[in-house]
Amino acid sequence: MDVFTLAIWLGTAIFLAISFSKDKAKTIQSLKMALNMGKGMAISIFTIIFAIGLILTFLPPQQIAAFVSDQPTLLATVASALLGTITLVPAFIAFPLVGTLVDAGVGIVPSVAFLTTLTMVGVVTFPLERKEFGTKFTAVRNGLSFLFAIVIAVVMGVLL
Repeated sequence: MDVFTLAIWLGTAIFLAISFSKDKAKTIQSLKMALNMGKGMAISIFTIIFAIGLILTFLPPQQIAAFVSDQPTLLATVASALLGTITLVPAFIAFPLVGTLVDAGVGIVPSVAFLTTLTMVGVVTFPLERKEFGTKFTAVRNGLSFLFAIVIAVVMGVLL
């Protein structure tokens, strides 16, 4: 376990102890509410994890690299961004995946477009996000994230 994770756990334990000392009944009530919320979201979360695994099985990095490297840069960037929107992947998975794509010959701009949409936009997570935050918020957040992903990719292409 890294230092950051350990610090988060330690901080959580400290604040939980403080909460218990202030008002035991409210703390227990809050923990029960959190558990019930977690149970309600568990099916959606497991569905998302399953879908991510399934999609990455059918679209391995080598296939993505082969498709993207044969396209003009603009088309490759948009295609990479669209491929990245299929699923929302944590950064600790996304960065090594994109490193594999770059090593396979994919350009920087399409790789960055793929990375940013992979971590910021999620079609698979849309139903859960819509349920929790509403359709308008979810659509606006995903749309703006997609646009900013393209802007970030272009800026990175200029910088690198």
